[in-house]
Amino acid sequence: MYDFGMVGFMGTGKSSVGRRLAERLGMDFYDTDIEMEKITGMDLMTLYWKYGKIRFQSEENLVLVKLLRRENCVIATGGTLQLSEERLEFMRQSGMLVCLQATPEMIRRRVVRRANRPLLRQAHLLEELYASQVCWELVADLVIDTTEKNFEEILRTISSAWEREKHGIL
Repeated sequence: MYDFGMVGFMGTGKSSVGRRLAERLGMDFYDTDIEMEKITGMDLMTLYWKYGKIRFQSEENLVLVKLLRRENCVIATGGTLQLSEERLEFMRQSGMLVCLQATPEMIRRRVVRRANRPLLRQAHLLEELYASQVCWELVADLVIDTTEKNFEEILRTISSAWEREKHGIL
């Protein structure tokens, strides 16, 4: 179905890399956060604070399942997407799962500029959330640390792995 699923913690580059990868390969690009905002008619912070974590995760899951049925596309998931056996199996059957990582220090530098993540400006909150996340890197087809890499290096790594996978070399 889809070709690439970008997973990892917020601020690791899923949307930026995913958008560039889709453009390079002539694919469609979808960001689950943007799709959630379109469907619910509210920004993610409002959705979370008004309706809570369970509703937020339910909306996120519905959007993800819908997007995973699309073809010829790159999907960037939300940075706090929870790992479940069912979700993982569906994602792995549908395409290549790419996990992007970065150090907490780099993530803080990247997200502090964003107005929609005010709580993460406090270093201890970011590190607590970072530490509490399930490690997508343990189940992904490809893991890339984006801390010190530029977009071109990341895109070459993904493209190369994709070519190997298509030819059964991975």
